[in-house]
Amino acid sequence: MATSFSGEEITDRKPELSVMGKAKANAGPLARRPDNSAFKQQRLPAWSPMLTAQTVLPFFYSMAAVCVLLGVWLLVTVQNTHELKVDYTHAGSCDKCFEKRKDRANANQSCNCTVVFNIENMFKGDVFFYYGLINFHQNLRQYMDSRDDGQMIGRKENLKNPSSYCKPFIKDKNGLPIAPCGAVANSMFNDSFTLVYHSAASGPVVHVPLFRKGITWYTDKNVKFRNPQANKTQTLAQVFEGTAQPLYWQKPVYDLDPWDRNNNGFINEDLIVWMREAAFPNFKKLYGVLNRAIEPFTEGLPAGNYSVHISYNFPVEYFQGRKEVVLSTVSWFGGQNNFLPVAYLVTGCLILLLAVILTAVWWKFGKNGRNMEE
Repeated sequence: MATSFSGEEITDRKPELSVMGKAKANAGPLARRPDNSAFKQQRLPAWSPMLTAQTVLPFFYSMAAVCVLLGVWLLVTVQNTHELKVDYTHAGSCDKCFEKRKDRANANQSCNCTVVFNIENMFKGDVFFYYGLINFHQNLRQYMDSRDDGQMIGRKENLKNPSSYCKPFIKDKNGLPIAPCGAVANSMFNDSFTLVYHSAASGPVVHVPLFRKGITWYTDKNVKFRNPQANKTQTLAQVFEGTAQPLYWQKPVYDLDPWDRNNNGFINEDLIVWMREAAFPNFKKLYGVLNRAIEPFTEGLPAGNYSVHISYNFPVEYFQGRKEVVLSTVSWFGGQNNFLPVAYLVTGCLILLLAVILTAVWWKFGKNGRNMEE
């Protein structure tokens, strides 16, 4: 049987490759070769430093000097700040309160105590009053997740329907939703303090004035924490109607500060400070700042005898913790913290030691142009 090819000849020529209907040029083993340019062929001019003893050793010595000088400067700055810690877990008359808080049945019963201490040198400038906790792990993942940020920002749908992350602190025994919910809010520190200055052995007693507002971060106070929006005729208590207070709280959230109605609800500053979890098990949180507009505290806290009256509520024996009050001044560098100055000093000394070793090696083997034998 004859077959016709309409006059077309059969050749061994391969068809040209095409992309998007167009013939692709230079098809073959060199088709993927980069362009012959300085950039793609790595022929751009470059600068590579020649590391010699004359260039490296001065750099090491200068870095060592910078680190040591900076460390000394920071250390002097830190030493000019003052810090006083007073552990009141079971000190003074707080021992009876410590024993009382061991029994959970006494949780709703008040207990007050007093601790006396002395300030040897005047705390000049602004003085910050902190409370501190030891061995309280706020950095546990389950603890940190046990909160409802949607509820804390004032969303009404979250107020009555808290997130499941808050379990088991999501509803009370009557089935009412807890506001604020979660383990973080439930464990809020609730001791309160009154600082008293004794001007002389038998002189007058002066209450140390503290600013209790303005102790939070701006973003926390104005962005991350808000009360649910209320009508003009509604009170804050009516807004939170149908919710329950956390299990271990003595007051509902809308009545945390009876002296300032604008410091209640989710925007209560003590609550906001507590809700910012600490990174380490031993931490301190701001309680107040010295009001220096009143005599005799215009220059700071004068030296002398002091006492702090404590409303002792927060139990610590369950986690083998301790409580303390901290008085501290600050500088541009912050509070009294020796870590960074010591780190700079240690780093500078190590760099200096390495520079001396390199200098000795260079002096022995390379000073006169002689190389080390291989």
